[in-house]
Amino acid sequence: MREIVLDTETTGFDPESGDRIVEIGAVELWNHVATGETYHVYINPERSMPEEAFGVHGIGPDLLENPRPPEKGEVTLKDKPVFAKVGRGFRDFVGDAKLVIHNASFDMKFLNAELGWMGVSPIPMDQALDTLAIARKRFPGSPASLDALCRRFGIDNSNRVLHGALLDSEILAEVYLELIGGRQPDFGLSASTGATSAGGEEWRPTARPNALPSRITQDESTAHQEFVEKLGGNALWTRA
Repeated sequence: MREIVLDTETTGFDPESGDRIVEIGAVELWNHVATGETYHVYINPERSMPEEAFGVHGIGPDLLENPRPPEKGEVTLKDKPVFAKVGRGFRDFVGDAKLVIHNASFDMKFLNAELGWMGVSPIPMDQALDTLAIARKRFPGSPASLDALCRRFGIDNSNRVLHGALLDSEILAEVYLELIGGRQPDFGLSASTGATSAGGEEWRPTARPNALPSRITQDESTAHQEFVEKLGGNALWTRA
C-alpha cells in the first residue's frame, strides 16, 4: 500500500481570492514504512506575499511589499518555477496513492485549484486521509494541532521554528503512524504480508509433526474425571 504524507505552504487561505501555493513537501510510505522517497518544490506564486503568511513560513521575502534579502531559514521565490511548470510532475508523483494530510480540505482545495488552472485532472477528495479528523475522533476535546500531537506522542519537533512543507510532512508521517496504532500497527503479521524464510520463500505455521507430551499427572487426571462424573450427563466435558 503506497501512501504520500503531504503538506503545503501558501500565501493565504483561499485560492478563489487569489492565494497560491508556494511550497509542497511530501514523504512516501509503503505499507506504513518510509521509503526515503520524497517530493519537495518551492513555487513562484506570481503575486505578492502577505506579511501574515510570511510570518508563518518565512518564505518569499522578495515578494513582500517592501522586499529585502532573505535571512536564515527564509527562501526567495522570484527565481522558482511557477506551478504550471511542476504541476504535471507532482500529479505523476502522487498517482493513485492515498494522501495523508493534516486538515486535508485546506491542502486539497489549493492543490486542485492549481491543477485545474493548468488543465490537469483534480485529485479526488476520497483519495485524501485527514489526520486532523482522526486525531479529533481519537482524542475528543484535546488539542489536535501537529505540535500538540507531537507533544502527546513524544515526537521531536524542535526544528519546527517556522512551518516548512517537507519538514512538516516528515513530522506528520511519524504522527500518522502513532495515530493508527504505532510504527508497526500490525507487526507485519497481516494475512496479506507473509513472513519469509532465509531462502526467500513465504513462511506459514504448520502443525507439529509430533504432539507435545502431556504435563498432566495421573493423579490430576483421575481427580478431574471424578469431578466431571459428579456433574452428571450434561457436563460440558461429556459432550462430543
